[in-house]
Amino acid sequence: MLDITLPVPKPEPNDLLVQVKAISVNPVDIKVRQRAKPEGTEYKVLGWDVAGVVTQVGTDCALFREGDEVFYAGSLVRQGANAEFHLVDERIVGHKPKSLDFAGAAALPLTTITAWELLFDRFRIISGKSGDAGHLLITGVGSILIQLARRLTTLTVIATASRETTKRWCIDLGAHHVIDHSQPLRPQLEGIGIPAVEYIASLNATDQHYPGLLTVLAPQGHFGLIDDPATLDVLPLKQKSAALHWEFMFTRSLFQTADLTSQAGC
Repeated sequence: MLDITLPVPKPEPNDLLVQVKAISVNPVDIKVRQRAKPEGTEYKVLGWDVAGVVTQVGTDCALFREGDEVFYAGSLVRQGANAEFHLVDERIVGHKPKSLDFAGAAALPLTTITAWELLFDRFRIISGKSGDAGHLLITGVGSILIQLARRLTTLTVIATASRETTKRWCIDLGAHHVIDHSQPLRPQLEGIGIPAVEYIASLNATDQHYPGLLTVLAPQGHFGLIDDPATLDVLPLKQKSAALHWEFMFTRSLFQTADLTSQAGC
């Protein structure tokens, strides 16, 4: 890591120039650092979870104005935000919650967008508190996912944890039940009256837990993951007509999808 001086970048038509107040570090920073190379003599700046203040807006910007406090996860194909000033497409930016300081807001974008998209874009769960949306099993804790699912849906939320402190934490976050991922899952689910689950969110160590998770996935269920298992045998999903969803919250900005602006509302 180098301490360098860079010129203040100039916004393109859809860009905001943001004075960075806080950033957070996520696994994506490590992964990009391992494989990314600067172009020519340029420096490669990392950092994607940001909170700051808009200091300039591009000519086509309509969602924000100078002085707005914002937070966002940037684009992998642009320079990162480990800098005093950062350019970002306004269509993936949100207004910073007034209840949070800059550091608190910077800790949220990547994890929150990932959880939101997994629930509502990949699983297509209907937001609201009427009806029965089914059961969601989360492996890898998923603190944001637990809270969103409990507060915004009628899903029965089942978290997994092996330590008593983590189990209590999951309950405090809103999980209806907590089972131990280090033990066979099916007997534990049957013990709380749930023979199978319609939705599984595997957030960590998918290759380790995958066989056991498939045994509790309901027919026509949905299996979602965010990590990178070395191998993943999808054939066992066929008999259950189950869907596989890989969530990657940078997809919209990476491919400039038609629904790019929807990410600002996550």
